[in-house]
Amino acid sequence: VQFVESGGGLVQPGGSLRLSCEVSGIVFRIWTMGWYRQAPGKQRELVAQINKDGSTNYADSVKGRFAISRDNAKNTVYLEMNSLKPEDTAVYYCNAALGQAWSPSWGQGTQVSVSS
Repeated sequence: VQFVESGGGLVQPGGSLRLSCEVSGIVFRIWTMGWYRQAPGKQRELVAQINKDGSTNYADSVKGRFAISRDNAKNTVYLEMNSLKPEDTAVYYCNAALGQAWSPSWGQGTQVSVSS
């Protein structure tokens, strides 16, 4: 499986960004998709997940600000990020899971920096 993330950048606090991740090598529509992030000196954490039925889950730290969506026709998952905070600064990665097992493969990620 291959992941290609894009859409990151530098944004001021309170701003918005939309991340995209194109996925290849799997039957996209049957996999759970997730967005992870890793800040400097911290472990990678799962921030949003969308299941094959479209149901979603979010980390408490982003609930109400971030929205994950998917386009099965384009093999793409999105992360809409609003009301960004400096603590959202991290490299963001997408990943895919079948059942409870997330893929061991990772893309290059996309850097999100929130600063005034």
